[in-house]
Amino acid sequence: MRIASVNISDYGSTGRIMLQLSEAVRNSGNRAVSFSRNWWKHADAPDHCYFGYKTEHLMHHALGYLTGREGSFSYFSTADLVDRLREFQPDILHLHNLHGWYINLSLLFGYIKQSKVKVIWTLHDCWPFTGHCPYFDYVGCGKWTEGCRDCPQISGYPQSLPDNSAVMYEKKKECFTGVEDLTVVCPSHWLAELAGRSFLGGYDIRVIHNGIDTSVFRRIPSEFRSSHGIKEEDKLILGVASGWEERKGIDVFPVIRDVLGSGYRIVLVGVGGESRHGLDGIIPIGLTSDQEELAEIYSAADVFVNPTREDNYPTVNLEAISCGTPVVTFDSGGSAETIPPGCGISVAKDDTAAMTDAIITVCGDSPRFQKACIASADSLSMGNMISQYLSLYEEVINR
Repeated sequence: MRIASVNISDYGSTGRIMLQLSEAVRNSGNRAVSFSRNWWKHADAPDHCYFGYKTEHLMHHALGYLTGREGSFSYFSTADLVDRLREFQPDILHLHNLHGWYINLSLLFGYIKQSKVKVIWTLHDCWPFTGHCPYFDYVGCGKWTEGCRDCPQISGYPQSLPDNSAVMYEKKKECFTGVEDLTVVCPSHWLAELAGRSFLGGYDIRVIHNGIDTSVFRRIPSEFRSSHGIKEEDKLILGVASGWEERKGIDVFPVIRDVLGSGYRIVLVGVGGESRHGLDGIIPIGLTSDQEELAEIYSAADVFVNPTREDNYPTVNLEAISCGTPVVTFDSGGSAETIPPGCGISVAKDDTAAMTDAIITVCGDSPRFQKACIASADSLSMGNMISQYLSLYEEVINR
């Protein structure tokens, strides 16, 4: 078995998934290489390669912004990737995130169709079947079902000056359809249902939930409360995000704060200085890359609150549950799918009154919810996810 993987980066949740899958393939006695853009180098992983040219990627970023045609540049960088793939001759090419100004889509998929390499594509968002955006629920846009145009999020990632969403929709459709052997993997049933309604709907679509490192994210003794002046009798409400904004629901926490009043303390991890407006009485914590530190914070909380308004399969929910902390979330995207039975409550999107009631319910019965979370932790492990991918690799190669 020879597996080649491509992702925008070797860090973050998608980068970790790519590297861990490659490691699992090698540990099973097979060959695996992984590729990411030559930008910021984070991983010291065996058989991980940085391809292309940083200057060209920077030019791609600028030209994508000026033309609205992200995915149409980085020709020489993509040619470098294709040359390396031809040399490696993979049995399967596993794609992850292709957005981020580093891939020439026509060149990469031209190679895929010409070589007839078998492809698995893990969708980490909706970008592969829209003309521009990674998500569209927040603005209530459904144009992607028949052809994008007049994009309401054209200034959002991947940022663009003109609106060429109609052109990019057709370009993606042309590139991504017609692949001889392509399996689409979605981390949530929510995303799988959307992909099935898109121009990718003719492919085999599977659901493999993301997993986490349960050896790191586990319930551990915590000094977090005492170090931040939180009384033991107070109920600690925790929120975590890598970039807080209204899409992630940061505006919900002041509403919760005002309704719950004394006896409840709110801690938000990932809050920068520019995000602190209106968060009086809420304890802001800067984003940390130390997973052990994060596990200690999860372990200190009574409830993890995730008021995200659009998300695929948020791993922060899994991390909290694995640390014994129940989750309260909006039923948006695939967020509710992350909660095993008894490990939390989901409420209708933007129903802050129901969310507040759910917080009170969970905090009022902490031992029962905590016990269910700890019992469910093993089901959330990265090992479960990896075993499903390894089985899929074998199935795809042998069919």
